[in-house]
Amino acid sequence: MVAPPWIPIPPPAYGGIEEMVKLLARELAARGNTVALAAAPGSDVPEADLITPLEQVPDQIGRSHEEWLHLARALGDLEDADVLIDHSGPAGALLAARSGIPSLHVTHGPLVGEAGEIYRHLVDGEEPVRLVAISEAQRQSAPDLPWIGVCYNGIDVDAVLFRERPEGYLLFLGRLAPEKGAAESITIAREVGLPLLIAAKCREPSEQAYFEAHIEPELGPDVRWLGEVGAADKYELLGGARALVFPIAWQEPFGMVMVEAMACGTPVLATPRGSVEEVVVDGETGFIREEPEALAEAAGRLGEIDRHRCRAHVASHFTAETMCDGYERVIHRLLEPAAAPPV
Repeated sequence: MVAPPWIPIPPPAYGGIEEMVKLLARELAARGNTVALAAAPGSDVPEADLITPLEQVPDQIGRSHEEWLHLARALGDLEDADVLIDHSGPAGALLAARSGIPSLHVTHGPLVGEAGEIYRHLVDGEEPVRLVAISEAQRQSAPDLPWIGVCYNGIDVDAVLFRERPEGYLLFLGRLAPEKGAAESITIAREVGLPLLIAAKCREPSEQAYFEAHIEPELGPDVRWLGEVGAADKYELLGGARALVFPIAWQEPFGMVMVEAMACGTPVLATPRGSVEEVVVDGETGFIREEPEALAEAAGRLGEIDRHRCRAHVASHFTAETMCDGYERVIHRLLEPAAAPPV
């Protein structure tokens, strides 16, 4: 497998892709596979043969030179692999398709607009890499691309502490970007009369600008800024929340934080964008409403949600085991297409 070069595995704080790659490597190895993993410097995945193509973690996400260097060196070290699973960006899809190794590319990002066009050009060759979607909504956003299957992300549910009795706050957890809805979360919390905690990644210049314009002026006794938090603090905050507020305004391929919240027993208040309706069961594990304003009204019904039901939903659909089942299916479909059922 090839992970992105930007964050070590396991991630010290923000890093949904890195967390799922860690769990997938661990589960594949437990099932008898030999796993080699190319990842950022500082990674520690005992179950995998670790490759660190770069000498240090890039100080800014998205620099093309460092990404290409990471990918090119990684593929050179993985040339004897039976199957390649690439979790990086479009450049990884291009190089994987030309590696000569049977390859899967997992599309962790959105595929609308320019991103979709990039993928269409990359896979329009004699040896296109097969694509794995992380939600049905993501696949349907670009149905003309060469999909081989859909594999939901999963978490280690046993490692997540269940909280039957929450505290009296709402929580926003993620990164600071307009489409993620931190500012809208403040409005929702104030309308329902509950305090809001904001734990978010704020490293990039655009994130800092958003914080200064939309979050910092609203801080006070009822809206607290916590900054970026590590894994232990993240689950402590999620477990103590009355609800996770998730009023996104973009087609998010898979909101891992929704699964993490429900595993703690915490319901989700979300808008129906991207994978939300595949992850959250409206009225059972949270409430889904078209507009953020309607989520404030729904928040008044949080007492109707059974927190045990939230946990059970994750344990049935979004575990490391179910995630690995999905990847094993698409690997067999890649290697034995004649014997595999249709997508």
